[in-house]
Amino acid sequence: MLSRRRFLACLYAGPLATALAGVRAQAESAQREMHGENGNRDGAGQLLTLFLCGDVMTGRGIDQILPHPCKPRIYEPYLRDARDYVALAEQVNGPIARPVPYPYIWGDALAELERMAPDVRIVNLETAVTSHDDFWPKGINYRMHPRNIAALTAARIDCCAMANNHVLDWGAEGLAETLGTLASAGIRTAGAGGNLEQAQSPAVIQVPGSGRVLVFAFGERYSGIARDWVATPSRPGIDLLPDLSRATVDDIAARVARAKKPGDTAVASIHWGGNWGYEIPAAHRDFAHGLIEHAGIDVVHGHSSHHFKGIEVYRERLILYGCGDFLNDYEGIGTNAEYRSELGLMYFPTLEPASGRLLRLVLIPTRIRRMQIQRAQPHEVAWQVEVLNRESRALGTGVMSDGEGGLLVDWRG
Repeated sequence: MLSRRRFLACLYAGPLATALAGVRAQAESAQREMHGENGNRDGAGQLLTLFLCGDVMTGRGIDQILPHPCKPRIYEPYLRDARDYVALAEQVNGPIARPVPYPYIWGDALAELERMAPDVRIVNLETAVTSHDDFWPKGINYRMHPRNIAALTAARIDCCAMANNHVLDWGAEGLAETLGTLASAGIRTAGAGGNLEQAQSPAVIQVPGSGRVLVFAFGERYSGIARDWVATPSRPGIDLLPDLSRATVDDIAARVARAKKPGDTAVASIHWGGNWGYEIPAAHRDFAHGLIEHAGIDVVHGHSSHHFKGIEVYRERLILYGCGDFLNDYEGIGTNAEYRSELGLMYFPTLEPASGRLLRLVLIPTRIRRMQIQRAQPHEVAWQVEVLNRESRALGTGVMSDGEGGLLVDWRG
């Protein structure tokens, strides 16, 4: 893994160096706005920093390298043993000593989390946490053994969005064990439950001095979620959006209004769209704008695509249309390699809790190697910057180095 000193030296020697002066000026301006001219955080009141990322999949192959793996039998068209995914990763990137300690899978992300010190850590957990053997016949089924729950607590995750196309991979009993295991570990969940009321209830995280963070999680059927997975008053499942219409926005607005108090920050975590392609459907943009404009949502946290998408700031509120994959066992598969799905991002938005206004957004480029999150290499960061700028330009945003090993998002022109 590359040291921070070498990382910066290589990065600054590249084409991004010419833009540093302007970025530093923007960073200094943002810091003055955040902390006051004297640099005192109290000068601007208490702020709120979140950690968001793309899909976190700690099942299947990753579960097999942890201390307490599930039975390796899987039910896929081409593979029958989850350990084959470990072998694929090792063929491409080298051996993985097993079992690994729980912090291993987070790698360099742990140091970045410590450095950025977010108040709340939110992920889309795209796996069941269960040892139940009854699986949903869908071709791909993810699970992590409940005894491996320390794989999540090692990163001090506060909330898992659960309204996705893998949380019910092992049936209703698997969902119940998943939710129970997470609750016992002190991890809040949103978007799935034992009935519709539970699935629609937001996760509530109290942040001293910064109010509360409310996380509402939704699934959208074009992300591969089965219609039979929708929660009802008498059936467990997920909060599946009926459509992306204004009526759905109004329904969410009523739910947010019932839960949100002055000073609260509301996050909508949405699993939507297909796995590949940078295009952002007009319906997604309209829906995200509607959530901000009419439903009291302050941050839209989108995921499902296996690669990151463009970033928008609408009415001073953050919209992440697709965060990409953050952790998975896909090394060595090679499908759609042009999208570089092994490259991810850590998103650290800083908000003003009283208004929900975005003040600063820092991105930390990452990659997956040997089933571990590592800092991206300089040439990989350069590729990420090029793609982010290309895909975000029409949305009114761009990225450049922040001078500290990360990327700073500019939406003010």
